Amino acid sequence: MTWNVRHLTTTIDAASEAVVAVAGDPAQLPRWAAGLSAGIRQEDDGRWVTDSPMGEVEVRFVGPLGAGVLDHDVVLPNGSVTRNPVRVLPNDEGSEVVFTLFQRTGMSDADFAADARQVQEDLDRLASLFRG
Repeated sequence: MTWNVRHLTTTIDAASEAVVAVAGDPAQLPRWAAGLSAGIRQEDDGRWVTDSPMGEVEVRFVGPLGAGVLDHDVVLPNGSVTRNPVRVLPNDEGSEVVFTLFQRTGMSDADFAADARQVQEDLDRLASLFRG
């Protein structure tokens, strides 16, 4: 099967460790990942749950965060899991964040383009957190 894929990036003027500390912290998601969450809470069992445009979803970082791997699973209301590959790469004294977006089966090209725009806006918002 061939998947339509886009690699969305942003350059951040901060060390990769600083970017990982913010972007890899589920509690920080509402500050920059509007496409995923408007708010997030940690359940008693340790799971991170948010009300997203898709309904209530669980977010799980699967790392290893220390290596700049911010892959995260989103468990949808129907129980299906979407893995979102994200890397934070050192770029001289700054960082490059790369989000790999796959067009899901049954997703229209227009919806895929809209999803890509939302992810790019989220990445740009993340970068803005590091601007003076």
